[in-house]
Amino acid sequence: MATTMGRPAETEYHPYYRGYVSLVTEDDVIDALEQQTGELRKIAAAASPEKETFRYAPEKWSIRQLFGHLIDAEKVFGYRAHCISRGEQAALPGFDEQSYVAKSSYAEVPLSDLVEELALLRRTNVILLRRVDDEPGGWGRTGNANGANISMRGLAHVVLGHVRHHMGVLRDRYGVTT
Repeated sequence: MATTMGRPAETEYHPYYRGYVSLVTEDDVIDALEQQTGELRKIAAAASPEKETFRYAPEKWSIRQLFGHLIDAEKVFGYRAHCISRGEQAALPGFDEQSYVAKSSYAEVPLSDLVEELALLRRTNVILLRRVDDEPGGWGRTGNANGANISMRGLAHVVLGHVRHHMGVLRDRYGVTT
């Protein structure tokens, strides 16, 4: 089933997310979100166990930590989508991705375990997003996250584009290709 939500207007997300949204070209964002899980599995499989702890610069995350960041972001974006889809009008908090990763054990967790966790979270979020068309307000429903308004349509594009951004980092900075 194709879910054509349309492109979000620039007023449907914070300007910070413009780069992520620009990476999304598909009409069926939900299908692309589902397919992205397979792409992430391939990328993780292409990283040798020795490379999982590689950092391309001292202050940068390891590959494991980068996948941990994707997990954190998937949880936060998924929670935001759930709340906004239910009409929540209270401001939803932001998160400090550097602090979240620093306070995690992601560096010690095998990449295969991290990918499995991310795939489960993504599956849950896709199930939620597949129902949006049937809900009052649908893709245009907005809420406030991290001090800015965002629509369900904008959020779906951000989720897909955010991971694409980091897949590019894995390719360009870590040398992980499939």
